Amino acid sequence: MNRRLISVFAFALLVAGLTSFLVYRLIILRVQAPGRPAPANRLVVAAHELQVGALIHDYDLAQVPWGAPIPDQAVKSPQDAIGRGVIATIYQNEPILDRRLASKGAGAGLASTIPVGMRAVALRVNEVVGLAGFVLPGMRVDVLIAGNAPGNDQNWTGTLCRTVLQNIEVLSAGQKIEKSVEGKPESAQVVNLLVTPDQAEILNLASSETKVQLVLRNPLDTREQPTHGTSIAGLFGQSGRPVPVLFRPPTPRPVILPPVHHDPPPVATIEVFSGTKKSEQVFELRQEKNQ
Repeated sequence: MNRRLISVFAFALLVAGLTSFLVYRLIILRVQAPGRPAPANRLVVAAHELQVGALIHDYDLAQVPWGAPIPDQAVKSPQDAIGRGVIATIYQNEPILDRRLASKGAGAGLASTIPVGMRAVALRVNEVVGLAGFVLPGMRVDVLIAGNAPGNDQNWTGTLCRTVLQNIEVLSAGQKIEKSVEGKPESAQVVNLLVTPDQAEILNLASSETKVQLVLRNPLDTREQPTHGTSIAGLFGQSGRPVPVLFRPPTPRPVILPPVHHDPPPVATIEVFSGTKKSEQVFELRQEKNQ
């Protein structure tokens, strides 16, 4: 009986060992088998983080194997990206997309980040106007002006305030042109606003003739709302119109008298003969006034 158990146990060990050996050989063969062919495509990525305004050099790029088709917006070769400016932050190992780079020949810096047809207007601000340093690149602001309108009587309305531009993008704050993810306040004496040529004319005149104030808004709120403006008189509940005069003396008008017609005085005509010549003499008759 013990021999039968020993025989069964030995047979089981033999089968288990053989099975383990076969599995081991299969694993070794799979591991030692030649790997899959390397992907034929290579994708151009950033070797390190590239900030807005940076000029791309060859050492800023790297190429990695890419098993899938290269996206249409991706740069196909490093030569297509070298010498172009960065207009949006590119992070390490992120593919280089054409829409994140300035056009060839546009250079780097602030000028390369200005879209075609737009303008960057520098606006001098102080700590209060600059919202205590919270006006950062990429944020949206409204532009308010305060001053006296032409022909406005200051005794009636005082200083006027109104919104002239809405939903304007901040292109740079001082020399900082990259967008801030954390949103920490940074003081800046000059901000550059991205505007159209018509809006640039408005800002230029407003900054030289009135007091300009920036109003921070939510970047997701892009709707422009109509405003009515206000004045000093309006703050005190006055209409800003002149006080009506209760009594005003009438303006004297010149008296026009009718023309006086005088009858012509009576006359007498006398004919005078001198030889063959004839002449007439006219005499005015005097009228005696009744006493």
